[in-house]
Amino acid sequence: MANLNVLDLEGKQKGKIDIADNIVSQEANDEILHQEVRRYLAAGRSGTHKTKERSEVSGGGRKPWRQKGTGNARAGSNRSPLWRHGGITFGPKPRDYSFKLNRKVIRKSKLIALTEKFKNDRIIVVDRLDFEEPATKKAYEILVSLKISGEKVLLALDSAGSAAGKSFRNIPEVKVVSIKGLNTYDILIADYLFFTKKSLTDFIKGLGDERS
Repeated sequence: MANLNVLDLEGKQKGKIDIADNIVSQEANDEILHQEVRRYLAAGRSGTHKTKERSEVSGGGRKPWRQKGTGNARAGSNRSPLWRHGGITFGPKPRDYSFKLNRKVIRKSKLIALTEKFKNDRIIVVDRLDFEEPATKKAYEILVSLKISGEKVLLALDSAGSAAGKSFRNIPEVKVVSIKGLNTYDILIADYLFFTKKSLTDFIKGLGDERS
């Protein structure tokens, strides 16, 4: 059984939290990570790129000049892709870039990414984050106490819209997500993962379900 230190908001150890070995003892697998990162980034693409074909550009209608006798090359329309302001040949069209992966592959990628952070002591767990109302100054002071200010921090909470979430999201280096929205890409690019004891417990509980 692996474990993590649980800290108070001043950075002092308050206890430990146990984590099942299968959660943080995954073997590295770059192929699985690559597939999941590609899927996540592809899903975020708008796919709204568009160029006009010859039937969509203005102009055309009549033949620019007669077929023979002018010395010019033959032309049937000024919408031709060969002409300035003509249509584009084989240009991009709106499309959906997203694709699906097996849920077990997505879950596996999260476990691998979490293992990497665990092995490098990049997971911070605090006992709780008590915010009656949003307070960015207090949130920044907590990061200073935990010695992770200025680092890229991924804060995972039960609710990203809570007072604590609103407090931390005003800090540029911190990204706040709900544990349901925690994904492999965000875990990989963050310098530190930041959980409360409850949010970590709930996240691990979700990972234990192979359908997640």
